[in-house]
Amino acid sequence: MHTAIINIRNLRLRTYIGFNPEELQKQQDVVINAEIHYPADLAVETDSENNAVNYKVITKNMIQHVENGQFKLLERLAGDLLAIASDHPDIQYAKVCVDKPHALRFADSVSITLEEKRD
Repeated sequence: MHTAIINIRNLRLRTYIGFNPEELQKQQDVVINAEIHYPADLAVETDSENNAVNYKVITKNMIQHVENGQFKLLERLAGDLLAIASDHPDIQYAKVCVDKPHALRFADSVSITLEEKRD
């Protein structure tokens, strides 16, 4: 059995994230990483996009959601993105990590990671 692992790395977007007054007024950078697993036997055998999970659709939906949204918590944003990443019925496992650069004075970023596994 072939398992495909899609990795979306360092998707850099801007959104309203946070609950402090200045965060509500100004968009901030977020960096998104996702890992998505699905059985790929049919995709390998047929070489047909109809038998594969379309990572462009997933990424496009993530971009639209982030850029059009407003979020208080990284947990909420990560949860929404995990739902998008695991939307396709063939997906067995998905993990999303959202980084908020410069959220802490002496750190490069703060991140939240959520994952979901289906049986």
